[in-house]
Amino acid sequence: MAKLKQVRYIVVHCSATAEGKHFTAADIDRWHKAQGWSGIGYHYVVLLDGTVQPGRPETEQGAHVAGYNDKSIGVCYIGGVAADGKTPKDTRTDAQKAALVALLQRLHRKYPKAHIVGHRNLASKACPSFDAQAEYEHI
Repeated sequence: MAKLKQVRYIVVHCSATAEGKHFTAADIDRWHKAQGWSGIGYHYVVLLDGTVQPGRPETEQGAHVAGYNDKSIGVCYIGGVAADGKTPKDTRTDAQKAALVALLQRLHRKYPKAHIVGHRNLASKACPSFDAQAEYEHI
């Protein structure tokens, strides 16, 4: 696997799973392997209860946003889609919101020159179903 270069972005994603449905980093790892990837593309996954699970090691290049994987850390929260399984929606629980802030603060201290953005700021996507760049600009 390729090594991560200088981290310029911390990219927030959603798993694009239906609101309230519990999934884990292991589930995403399985999904990504089924797509032919070497494993989970995100570096961290935030569960519905706010638990932060590790994904791909930070030292390794992620697979979460084309053109930026070699210079970014990928953070994914479970959810991001309404109960219908299709409509983008900010489904973050209070626990996820708190965990994301704590994780992003820790990562930003480690990578102070990195910009915190949403996947949608780097690609034509609805992900992460809220404006992460605006919400986390104070970090």
